[in-house]
Amino acid sequence: MFTTSLRQAQRIVVFTGAGMSTESGVPDFRSSRGLWKGNNPEALASLQAMNDNREAFVDFYRRRMEQLQHVQPHKGYDVLATWEQQLSVTAIITQNTDGLHERAGNQRVLPLHGSIQKLYCIQCGQHYDVDRYMNNQPSCSCGGFIRPSVVLFGEPLDSNILALAEQHSIEADVFIVLGSSLVVSPANLFPRIAKEHGAKLIIVNHDFTPLDTIADYVVNDKPIGSFLVETNRALQK
Repeated sequence: MFTTSLRQAQRIVVFTGAGMSTESGVPDFRSSRGLWKGNNPEALASLQAMNDNREAFVDFYRRRMEQLQHVQPHKGYDVLATWEQQLSVTAIITQNTDGLHERAGNQRVLPLHGSIQKLYCIQCGQHYDVDRYMNNQPSCSCGGFIRPSVVLFGEPLDSNILALAEQHSIEADVFIVLGSSLVVSPANLFPRIAKEHGAKLIIVNHDFTPLDTIADYVVNDKPIGSFLVETNRALQK
């Protein structure tokens, strides 16, 4: 049983995708009801949009921030925060930008695509909270433009975060995937790296993933929150 692996592990790495967030009511991007339905991503969330169409850019991210104000981390997030304290969870690598892991109390989060909960001025680097966008004030006191700390289309991922994610994956005894289709590169390389270096690979996702065939344990028939709560209960026995 994989709970034995969790108890014995010295280094547990958790990898989360959109499926982790959607159970809390956060819209995903690519589904039939996702944020990109009827929209061109490059016209809303790209480097070009930020430079050439700032009104639409700010409006898109302001609406996303408003949505997140009404979202609470589900119980699965609380379990991960507990595991960070009571088990050997060394990192939570996430594809999500919503900041729900941090709100639930996790400290060891590696946000591959940044965080929508943080803003900064592209000219002077001054940091701001989301109130600036909520109040439609995207200009810094220095005159520069304030942007979300997310990776936009046309931008590379943060090389430092990628390096940390790779190192944690190499060192993992157990690598748990939660709610990711594992089709987006380079993020989908981390579970494979972990497996190649001897980690037990656990995948919890609603649909089949390309790495299911090499995983040690696959769950397709349970919500992520329920899976985490039940697993935590089993660990306490």
